[in-house]
Amino acid sequence: MHRLLARFLGMRQPLFEILSNTRFPEVEAEIMLPAREGRSRGLPDNMHPHLEAKLRSQGVESLWVHQREAWEVAQRRESFIVTTGTASGKSLCFNLPVLDTLLRHGRLRALYLYPTKALAQDQLRRLQELAQGAMEVAVYDGDTPSQARRLARDRARILLTNPDMISMAILPHHERWSEFFYNLAFVVIDEAHTYRGVFGSHVANVLRRLRRVAGFYGADPLFFMASATILNAVEHARNLTGLEVTPVSDDAAPSGRRKIVLWQPPLLDTASNLRRGNTTDAAVVLAELLVNGVRTICFTKSRRSAEVVYQSTVHLLKERAPQIADRLSPYRAGYTPEQRRGIEKRLFSAELLGVVATNALELGIDVGAIDAAMTVGYPGTVASLWQQWGRAGRGKSESLGLFLAGNDALEQFFIRHPHELLSRPVEAATIDFTNPFVHDRHLLAAAYESPLEAADTEYFGPGLGDAAQRLLADGRLARRTGSWVIRGASYPAADISLRSSSPDQFTIVEEDSGSIVGTLEAESAFSFLHPGAVYLHMGDSYLVTHLDIEPRVAVVRQFHGTYYTQPRRQSSIEILSQDVDSSFGPLRLYMGQLSVTNQVIGYQRKQVGSDEALGSEDLELPAQHFVTEGVWFTIALELVSQERDLPRLPGGLHALEHALIALLPLLAMCDRWDIGGLSTPVHAQTELPTIFIFDGHPGGVGIARQGFTQFARWLADARSLIRDCPCSRGCPSCIQSPKCGNLNEPLDKGLALDLLSAVLS
Repeated sequence: MHRLLARFLGMRQPLFEILSNTRFPEVEAEIMLPAREGRSRGLPDNMHPHLEAKLRSQGVESLWVHQREAWEVAQRRESFIVTTGTASGKSLCFNLPVLDTLLRHGRLRALYLYPTKALAQDQLRRLQELAQGAMEVAVYDGDTPSQARRLARDRARILLTNPDMISMAILPHHERWSEFFYNLAFVVIDEAHTYRGVFGSHVANVLRRLRRVAGFYGADPLFFMASATILNAVEHARNLTGLEVTPVSDDAAPSGRRKIVLWQPPLLDTASNLRRGNTTDAAVVLAELLVNGVRTICFTKSRRSAEVVYQSTVHLLKERAPQIADRLSPYRAGYTPEQRRGIEKRLFSAELLGVVATNALELGIDVGAIDAAMTVGYPGTVASLWQQWGRAGRGKSESLGLFLAGNDALEQFFIRHPHELLSRPVEAATIDFTNPFVHDRHLLAAAYESPLEAADTEYFGPGLGDAAQRLLADGRLARRTGSWVIRGASYPAADISLRSSSPDQFTIVEEDSGSIVGTLEAESAFSFLHPGAVYLHMGDSYLVTHLDIEPRVAVVRQFHGTYYTQPRRQSSIEILSQDVDSSFGPLRLYMGQLSVTNQVIGYQRKQVGSDEALGSEDLELPAQHFVTEGVWFTIALELVSQERDLPRLPGGLHALEHALIALLPLLAMCDRWDIGGLSTPVHAQTELPTIFIFDGHPGGVGIARQGFTQFARWLADARSLIRDCPCSRGCPSCIQSPKCGNLNEPLDKGLALDLLSAVLS
C-alpha cells in the first residue's frame, strides 16, 4: 500500500486529472460522458398559490420537462411511474400534484411508501418545507412511539411509512384507520425498483391488499411511482400494483460532464489470476481524492468492508493530511437513527469531506454537493451502479464515477468490456405476486381484513378462485355464503416476512446476548447456517456454533476471522412440468417447474482474498426439497466429439453452468446467491447432456424467465466472459464460483468455450 501511496504527488490536481492511466497503470479505462443542458417549462398556471409561493421562495421558477409532464399526467387522473436519473428531481414529480390536491381539498390524505427509514426521514424534511404550516406530515414506522403513532393516524394528511408497517400494523386494523382510508387519494411509491424478487413479490401482494381495503371504504387512490431506470418500468409498475400506469421517462434535468474511471487492481499471482484486494486500493484512492479536496462518497458491499476502507483511509490521512482525518465518516445500517441523521447533516453541510457507506446511501437521500462517487466491487445491478455514480454531480457540476473491480467474474467481465457497462440496457426487475408460497399467505391476511369474494379478482387476478380452493382444502379458509373467510382467530399478517418466500424459517440468535440477528428460509438454512459456517448478515460476519433443526434455531457469534466457508452439496433435479420450449441451433431450450433436492454433506474453509483451501469438514444433515421455476437446455450429442470430449464433458458443462449463473444478474435484477444450477452429462428425463438454471427461492420469482427470454445475449455474454479471461484453466474471474456445491470440481474452461463457440456460430 505504501509503495502505491508514494506515487501520489500530494498536491491538489484538477478533478479529471487526479486519476489517470498516465499516473496509475491500475486505471484500466477512462470514459468521458458529455454534459447535458436542461430543458424546462414554466410553473403550471393552475398550481395552488401556497405551493407556487413556496417554490419561488426556494428559487424554483420553472420545472424540468419531465416534472411538468408528471404534473399533467396527474391532472388527467392517471397513475404514473417516473424513471429519470439520480438528482433529476423525481420527488417534485409526485410531491407537487399530491400537495396541490391536498391543499385544495381539506380532508384528503396521501400515503408514501419508502424502502428505508433514512429515505422516509429525508423526504419528511422536503415535504415539511413545501407544506409548511398548511398540513401535518408524519412518519409512521417501527421507530415511532405509540403516542406519536396515534397522532399520525388521526392528524397526518401525508403519512410516510414502509411496506412492513402497511402489512402488519395498518391493514389488519383498518377499522381504526377508517377515516384515513375513506379519504385516501394518493399512494406514492418511491424507489420502486427496490421492490423486486421475493421482497417485490410480497410488496405486490401488500399493495393489492391496500387497494382492496381502500376500495372497501370507497376510495380509489392514484399511484405515483418513482424508480431508477430499469428495462421494464411500465411492466414492473403494473406487476406491483395491478394497475395501468403512464410512463414519464424523458429526463430533462441538466447534468455536468462526468468522467468514469475503471480501476483494475494488479495481479498478485499470475498462475491463479489472483488480484490485490480492491479494499486496499479503495483506501489509497479515497485518501488521494480527499487530500485534493474532492468531496467523495465511497460505496462498499458490506459493513465489514466499509469499516476496513474507512479505517485504512484514516490511517493514510493521518500520515499525509492529519487536519482532514476527522472529516471522513463511515455510514451503514446498524447505527442508531440519531447517528445516521447526524452523519447526513454533517455531509449535507459540507462539514464532512467524505463518507464510506454501504448501499444505505445509494437511494435518493439528499447529501448535498458531491464531486466523486466510488463503487468498490459490483453492487449487484447496473441500475445500482448508475444510482451510486449519480450521487456525485448535481446540475451542471462536473463529477467522477469510479468502479474498483475485484476478482469476481462479473466485475472482471465489465473491466474487460467497459462498453458493456456503459451502454448495455439496465436489467429487468422481476416479481411474481402469484407465487403460491407468497400469494397464499397474503390471501389469508386479506381474508382476515375482510371476507374474500369472487369480485376480488379485480385485485388478486383470475387465479384467486384456484388459490382460495387450495387454502380451503388445507383447512385455512372456510366457505360462507358466497365468500371465503379465515378459519379461527389467527392474525396471518404477523407471520408474513416480506423478505422470504417460505413460511418455514430458521431464526438466527446471537449466542451471548440472545438477540435475534435475523431469519433465513429453511430451504437455504443448511447451506448457510450449518455448524461451522461463516454467515454474512447485513454486512456483519457470524460463526454458526450450533444448528437446532427441530425448533428451527441457529446460534451464532460475532466472527472476525479471515476465512469464509463454502458448503459441499449433492443435488438432483426432477422436471415437474414443461411450460414452454424452443430450439436454439443445436440446443433445445425449456422452461417450467422443477423439484430441487439438495443435501449438504460438508464444507470447506477458504482464505479471504487468496481463496486458498484451509481445511474441510464432513456434515450429516437431512436432504431438503423445494419446487421452483427454472430454465434448462439440452445439448445435441453431435456437438461432443465422442473420443476427445466425452471424458471432459462433466467439466465443460459445469464451467458453462457457472458462467451463466455469474452473468444472469445482468439480465434480471438479482444476486448470484438468488440463483441455483445443476449440470449433468445425462439427465434421467432428458436423456441428454443438460444444464439447469433455476430460481433459488421456492415457487420462483421470474429470474430464470429472463434468461429464457434473452437466451442469445446470455450465451454471448458467457462466451465473452470465458474467452477474454487471461487464465489458462479457469479462475474466480471466469468459471470458478464461490457458491459451488462441488467446490469447483470438475471444471473445463476449454470445452465450455468450444461448446459456446459451436452453438453461437
